[in-house]
Amino acid sequence: MLLRRAFLAASTAWAAAIPLAAYSASRPDGSSVTYAFALGVYGLGRIVCHQMPARSFHVWMTSLPVCARCTGIYAGAALAALALRGRLVDTRSNPKIVLLAALVPTAATLAFEWTTGVMPSHWIRALAGVPLGVAVAWAIGMVN
Repeated sequence: MLLRRAFLAASTAWAAAIPLAAYSASRPDGSSVTYAFALGVYGLGRIVCHQMPARSFHVWMTSLPVCARCTGIYAGAALAALALRGRLVDTRSNPKIVLLAALVPTAATLAFEWTTGVMPSHWIRALAGVPLGVAVAWAIGMVN
């Protein structure tokens, strides 16, 4: 139960921090605290993502700290964690099968990119990541 609560808090905070960091970084009159927050989020984003501006959503004329695909994954995890809070998770399904099935849309967009050299739109990449984020949240929800 503690792991579920920690995941709920962390996934929700991270999903909220992504656009807030872009907003903070875009303010020309921001305080040092605002910029420190943005720097911290962009620094963490650098650890988990390539942060290529061409593959990222832009808000306030600033690219997000993670690419569109990662944004979808984190948004899916946060939404699922919020939806699952306090609820029992169906444990009849095999988590490995669910995670592999959820990986299919993301793998398909990657395969498309690698074989054609064409990058799908940011929205397609983000939406392909959502099932993976949901599945991870679901799998963590299975842990007691």
